[in-house]
Amino acid sequence: MKMSHEEYIAKMRKRAAEVARGMLDGSIHYLEGAIELFSLRGEVGLSESDKDFRAFTAVASGIDHLPVGESRQYWSQEALGCHEAEIQESIKWAKEASLSECKSIAVRFKT
Repeated sequence: MKMSHEEYIAKMRKRAAEVARGMLDGSIHYLEGAIELFSLRGEVGLSESDKDFRAFTAVASGIDHLPVGESRQYWSQEALGCHEAEIQESIKWAKEASLSECKSIAVRFKT
């Protein structure tokens, strides 16, 4: 059965809320969640300049050089070790830059 546009938007909003809640409770790595929220920004039926999702555009662009998410599997252990301190600093920065927006997404799309 084919999904309607409205059903798709609802599904993507639900996923955005799940990701945001996971980022807040620690079950989803904050940077990985930020990347996913960045990728969902155009799928939730809002303007690309939506304040909450715009924060994750900035975060994703600030960490795109780091071994985060699925790409980690392609990095050597030595390279991962070299970037670990920067990843930890980036988590702190990302939370400062987007924590209130993360909370907002969790509440806005709560089902």
